Amino acid sequence: MFVQRTWSPAVRRAFPQVADIVYAVVSVWISSIALRNLPDPHGYWRQTDVWAYVLIALVYLPLAVRRRAPLTVLIGTAACVLCYFTLAYYHVVVVSGLGLALYTVAAQCPRRVAAQCAAASLLVLLWGARLAEPGSGPFSVAFVTVMVAVTWVTGDRSRRLAERGERLAVLTEQLRLEQEERAQRAVIAERMKIARELHDAIAHHVSVISVQTGLAGYVFTSDPKMAREALETIAGSAHEAMAEMRRMLVVLREGTERAQEGAGDPTAAPGLGRLEQLARRVEAAGVSVDVRITGTPFALPPGADLCVYRVIQEALTNVMKHAPTANASVTVHYDEAAVRVRVTDDGQEPVLVGTTAGPAGHGLIGMRERAGIYGGTVTAGPGPQGGFEVALTVPVARDR
Repeated sequence: MFVQRTWSPAVRRAFPQVADIVYAVVSVWISSIALRNLPDPHGYWRQTDVWAYVLIALVYLPLAVRRRAPLTVLIGTAACVLCYFTLAYYHVVVVSGLGLALYTVAAQCPRRVAAQCAAASLLVLLWGARLAEPGSGPFSVAFVTVMVAVTWVTGDRSRRLAERGERLAVLTEQLRLEQEERAQRAVIAERMKIARELHDAIAHHVSVISVQTGLAGYVFTSDPKMAREALETIAGSAHEAMAEMRRMLVVLREGTERAQEGAGDPTAAPGLGRLEQLARRVEAAGVSVDVRITGTPFALPPGADLCVYRVIQEALTNVMKHAPTANASVTVHYDEAAVRVRVTDDGQEPVLVGTTAGPAGHGLIGMRERAGIYGGTVTAGPGPQGGFEVALTVPVARDR
């Protein structure tokens, strides 16, 4: 079994600094050994003395803080290397220090500044190329020129990669925030959907139960048969309300797919197939309902079917609540591109469709929200012949 070891952020931040310190110390040590053991039988370079070691230390030790002050470290390192070359010490041992300082500037500073530093570093190294062994001068010039170019290009690419990484980090954070916002909006939308479904499913049945309870109480002694019928209607409405609540719980727990399995499932989402049953239930509450289907009926998508059913149910519920003595009419017209529904009544009392859920008018709001999901529209207001009228249009794309 392999265990992945993770380091704390503090350790990850401290590691580059420790690595730079180790590099600076080791470079001073190795360069000092190389300078002390340098064979120079022809006397090409100046004899090693204490100043040579001091300059080597001044070249490499500042590299321990190169990430914090790259430009300052490069200027100091270049000055020490220039002094070292001017005193004609063995030149090879200080070249890598100037190269690393230049790389750090190219990786952390703007391109224009890095290019100027690269040109200055090249001049310093070309000054040191005069100390090369006889016959190798052109090679030394070519070497330092290529080294400076490669160092600058590598550092510049590292800087661009770092900037790209920062931009990606910013974009990732923005994406995370957007995902959180979308998730919150989805939660809010789901809550509104559940609230709307609860309102549509329960308000109608509670209205029927309320009306029938009053009727049963009124005729309990004078007309036991009618009272018994009212109680049966109450029981049926309560049963259907429980069935719809059960369907909603199934949707919440296990998803819509299982909730809509099989047309014969009593907990399946209602649709226009239950329109006659809805009309009979409203008639049992004392409101006469005339249902008319025009055009050539066709199967609606489940969501649109539920939308149309709920709007009709809400409109009839408001008729029961606000015009209980009225006669209602439901017309469903199928045409090529839409389903058009019109629910009217001839009641003289104002039917405040938007007041089913209280002063906020959640009934009408819920109708419009449902229709808006499927690109439909809902209008509500006084009918041309009196009473009240609710009109719904839901566009439907049919396969031809």
